[in-house]
Amino acid sequence: MNGAALIETRFTRAFGLRAPIASAPMAFAAGGRLAAAVSGAGALGFIGGGYGDAEWLTREWQAAGNARVGCGFITWKLSEAPGLLEQALARRPAGLFLSFGDLVPHAELVKAAGVPLFAQVQSLAMAREAVAAGADVIVAQGSEAGGHGATRGTMALVPEVVDAVGDRAMVLAAGGIADGRGLAAALMLGADGVLMGTRFWAAEEALVAPGFHAAAVAADGDGTARTSLPDQARGYQWPGDFTIRTLRNSWVRRWEGDMEGPVGAAARGAYARAIAEGDAEGAPAIVGEAVGLVERVAPAADIVARVVDEARAALAGGAARC
Repeated sequence: MNGAALIETRFTRAFGLRAPIASAPMAFAAGGRLAAAVSGAGALGFIGGGYGDAEWLTREWQAAGNARVGCGFITWKLSEAPGLLEQALARRPAGLFLSFGDLVPHAELVKAAGVPLFAQVQSLAMAREAVAAGADVIVAQGSEAGGHGATRGTMALVPEVVDAVGDRAMVLAAGGIADGRGLAAALMLGADGVLMGTRFWAAEEALVAPGFHAAAVAADGDGTARTSLPDQARGYQWPGDFTIRTLRNSWVRRWEGDMEGPVGAAARGAYARAIAEGDAEGAPAIVGEAVGLVERVAPAADIVARVVDEARAALAGGAARC
């Protein structure tokens, strides 16, 4: 989308955007169609390279067409996939997004390619390390976020990160942000914009089965849980500092408190079938606390426009309320 920025920040100026919004590179959900729709609406869309499936990534790059989009990876898994980072950089992405692991082994390659480096962090120490490694954009992710994360809350983490590294890198707020009030609040905390996952997970273009979308629309923020159960069921060896936030459904309640966890062949097979069939009771929807702000599944362009309109109204009306 061409034209002047609807809300202008360092982030919109640096990336030629109309809205200071990025969509999270959610593994399995953020494909090329979603990323292209977000970018087409004047924000910045990311393909979720996730666990490093080269064939999947090639297909989703093709689905993005000629749209200017970025690509993100789970950093510790990227280290196990030689050549995948080079494959992504060859596409000249708008940004290369790394989360959950040491980005130092990859940062030099990203910087040498002239691609902006996004680093998602969950602590102040991680933010400082990421800037020292050359990150251009720091995504300060609070525990409210869906998917994997740590323990710090968004409201306190974001301004602390801004104070510590905001003079050397742009800062995006993430975790619990799904509408214009969240964007306005993030800007007031000193962030240059926001990264939204759950709200775009509930976009029409997301690679999410209807059953999971329906469960999310019916849920509220009280209905989520942080566990390691889905990682056990999928056989992923995640670093111990990170757990995953999902809806608390009958599957989660079944396995909570089970000392062995869903690690047997039968349990893992049942979980995989539930994912494939869109069975939101047989596997949990991977969403954050902001799920309570998701009223319906909508086109990504509508989500961007509504968030911007709400944020502008909130920013304009704040002084009057005081």
